[in-house]
Amino acid sequence: MTFPFKLVATDLDGTLLRGDETVSDRTREALVAATSAGAAHIVVTGRSVPWTRHILDDLGYDGVAVCGQGAQVYHAGEHKLLTSLTLDRQLAGLALSKVEAEVGPLALAASRDGLEGEVLVGPGYQVHEGRLPYVFVEDASEMWAAPLNKVYLQHPELDDDALATAARAAVGNLVDVVMAGPGVVEILPLGLSKATGLSLAARRLGVKAADTIAFGDMPNDIPMFGWARHGVAMANAHDTLKAVAHEITASNEHDGIAVVLEELLRTGSVAATPH
Repeated sequence: MTFPFKLVATDLDGTLLRGDETVSDRTREALVAATSAGAAHIVVTGRSVPWTRHILDDLGYDGVAVCGQGAQVYHAGEHKLLTSLTLDRQLAGLALSKVEAEVGPLALAASRDGLEGEVLVGPGYQVHEGRLPYVFVEDASEMWAAPLNKVYLQHPELDDDALATAARAAVGNLVDVVMAGPGVVEILPLGLSKATGLSLAARRLGVKAADTIAFGDMPNDIPMFGWARHGVAMANAHDTLKAVAHEITASNEHDGIAVVLEELLRTGSVAATPH
């Protein structure tokens, strides 16, 4: 049976990874079977390279990955950045001033560019405890001292969706704003998305959008679903992503990626679903 896609693109958090940041044996086996059938697997994540590398190494992943919401195309086997797009810090500062004029003071964090780029966390920013390293800075101005991929925003009262909506309205065409996960609202370079990074990586692999199936769970995956031929939302996905998905699978805790890949490997076809 012929596998119907040449590229399997997977988000990490809430999609490929379970809540404990591991990948199940069933999902690993399904990805190996898909790649053995001729497809490439590519990770497409909002995480920057330093927050992604240990997961790729654990998977034995030696291909190209898209990190930082599309800002970084990273060759895992060579531990090398192939492309890296930075955020204009002057524009970002202006955008933040516009957001704060509308909603009041924000707590900030920032992801520095590069293979070893640190995530700097300013006063009041609530960090998800876990394996991901960060550096606390007392003075938020320190964040702006070196090139950045993105800036993270938090508000003391507004939830993620409300903050993202308010920020998007305030910044106009200065920068882009995405909601990438619980407590994760980000300012990015204008026009940057997972789709732009994935299209660059796919071109390197000689694969087209029409050959791609994509899996995700958050609003920042919407552009990737718009680019790929077939978008699959996890059961735990945000409602806005489910609304544009071609298919909804089981949750990340219940091997949703494997459920779909196993069926594709068994039948060799996917239902025709128009965008």
